[in-house]
Amino acid sequence: MAKIAMVLTEGFADWEYALIGGTGRPFYGFDVQYFASETGAVQSQGGLKAVVGQDMDDLATWQPDVVVVVGGMIWETAQAPDIADALVAAQARGATVAGICGGTLALARAGLLDGTAHTSNDADFLIQNATGYGGAANYTASASAVSSDSMITAPGTAPVSFAAAVFESVGLPEETVAQFKQMMAAEHA
Repeated sequence: MAKIAMVLTEGFADWEYALIGGTGRPFYGFDVQYFASETGAVQSQGGLKAVVGQDMDDLATWQPDVVVVVGGMIWETAQAPDIADALVAAQARGATVAGICGGTLALARAGLLDGTAHTSNDADFLIQNATGYGGAANYTASASAVSSDSMITAPGTAPVSFAAAVFESVGLPEETVAQFKQMMAAEHA
């Protein structure tokens, strides 16, 4: 069973993790677990209070196949947790590292986007908010998730393609990923 780690922070974005957690576990059988830089209570942007009982040391011990950094406004502030070492270590041992919206700032700060194609809310968002970001030449303006070199990035407006890319990275069959995307797009047909 593939293991997906979801990293939450205070003010995490409700819509950015919901499709992975809400479908990955019950419908696709993935082991989805939640982590934070420190254990304890966090509250989402929408007001959902969650108690996260696992920290980044637990994440390293668990050795997930994918580490998903969920966005939120905290990533644009000085209160953003420094999880760079955990992300670099996960990637070094072969895990896919994924970030959506503000979560891409954690990947950029860790230097993981410097040498690979990636996206985010926009190029200036990364330049202005991620000290040490050196990947501007590899930035791809995209309304959907971008997957490259075991990295998945997406703007905050792309939770469907982001979830699909995460599912694809852990081996969900192509036809099932396509069905997931079609199901999520059905109301817009």
